[in-house]
Amino acid sequence: MKNKILFFDIDGTLYNSEKRLPKATYDAIQKAKENGHEVVIATGRSPFFLKPVLDELGLNSYVSFNGQYVVHKGKVISKRPIPMNTIERLVTQAAIENNPIVYLDNIKMTSAIKDDQKVQISMDSLFYPMPEVDGEYYKYSNTYQILLYVDEKEEKRYASLYPELKFIRWHEFSVDVINHDVSKAYGIRQFLEQTDFDFEDAIAFGDGLNDVEMLQTVGTSVAMGNGHEKAKEAATFVTDHVDRDGLSKAMKKLGLC
Repeated sequence: MKNKILFFDIDGTLYNSEKRLPKATYDAIQKAKENGHEVVIATGRSPFFLKPVLDELGLNSYVSFNGQYVVHKGKVISKRPIPMNTIERLVTQAAIENNPIVYLDNIKMTSAIKDDQKVQISMDSLFYPMPEVDGEYYKYSNTYQILLYVDEKEEKRYASLYPELKFIRWHEFSVDVINHDVSKAYGIRQFLEQTDFDFEDAIAFGDGLNDVEMLQTVGTSVAMGNGHEKAKEAATFVTDHVDRDGLSKAMKKLGLC
């Protein structure tokens, strides 16, 4: 088999419902690496959230922030911060409407306001401490993603007001905000442009709405049995639930491990 480049979502794909990496998944990834396949993380998470899984799997390549910040073998190959003028408009409107905002660069999260309950609840769901507070942090650091705390009705209104941005719901209280033309698929294209792999050599594994474009773009794609229906529709095939070792089963079916 020709060597492939494999792109893995984390939550619900690599990690099971207990937010852990199953042994069968770990073993399958290591075997795929031994077989000469290149392994890449493709996630909506920020780089500073990736260290545990990168260390556990022995990886240094990833698509983060849903394609906004891309690293190949430890080297940044693409970065698309949100334009400053757009951030300023969004921050001003959110402040007027009392909608909390959290800025994310490649190093940390920074909150625009202090001690908000919705921010606290969402951080608790990530097992992450409350961010430090600095309402003007975006002015002196590249912002690759914003967490905007709005309900679904407000989300639609913001989406209509900011067509240059993409709003991806990740929590009951919050949406990820990134550039409208960036996705995991965009990040994958950056990899393929700088390696010897073609699209037919790329295999993607995912479960969520933010995986749909990625699953549609690569040569072969796998949706998890626990995945969103739209992810399943976009995939080449659907494997078992993540809690029933669906990922390792799919990798064996594809002859990767």
